[in-house]
Amino acid sequence: MKEYQFEVCANSVESCLAAQTGGANRVELCAGIPEGGTTPSYGEIAMARKVLNTARLHVIIRPRGGDFLYSPLETKIMLEDIEIARHLGVDGVVFGCLTANGDIDTVAMKELMEASHGLSVTFHRAFDVCRNPDEALEQIIELGCERILTSGQQPTAEQGIPLLKKLHRQAAGRITLLAGCGVNEKNISRIAGETGIQEFHFSARENIPSGMKYKNESVSMGGTVHIDEYERNVTTARRVMATIHECSSSVARQDR
Repeated sequence: MKEYQFEVCANSVESCLAAQTGGANRVELCAGIPEGGTTPSYGEIAMARKVLNTARLHVIIRPRGGDFLYSPLETKIMLEDIEIARHLGVDGVVFGCLTANGDIDTVAMKELMEASHGLSVTFHRAFDVCRNPDEALEQIIELGCERILTSGQQPTAEQGIPLLKKLHRQAAGRITLLAGCGVNEKNISRIAGETGIQEFHFSARENIPSGMKYKNESVSMGGTVHIDEYERNVTTARRVMATIHECSSSVARQDR
């Protein structure tokens, strides 16, 4: 029987706890979810490390939203954040760098990999906007990353099934593919069955209404970018369990 690993993209310590309660093997702690994830604060990482005892803690190292072409200054910031994460006792870090031509920035990556020695390293979804995924896969293996988080260069992992299947075959056990983006209890079985991939990344979040009784909804903290400030999108143990159960149940049915 296949053994699956489930990673939850957690946007807070609260979400980390829910992921652990729901049975996740690992969490990826991120701030700035609307931007695709940015490095969380010192305090957020420290508290997550204190409360997680069964789920492993990985932290995204990404100084800003936008592209993955980093300046020398931004690379130095990432190096500092890796040292902070190490100091706080994380199990792994998550990052990825590209050149202006859409290739893997092996120079920057080697520097970050050296700083991450002893930590598990995931190359994140910068992979999904690289120019040549086949070539990139080989370069990332050569760099020594443990896994690649990818949606198969499509908006969701379900849409990316054809490339995910191809990359899984190309990897041939040399690196782990972590299928992510849009993975949920409704499609995880299909993705697992059609690609052969055994690690999954999902958020399992739900909208939680604010406890505020007084609301001034005419003012947005984001200025012209309006975000509903009177609800929070957080991971729930219920959805984590449902997603894991669906994947595990599907495998059990296939093994009968």
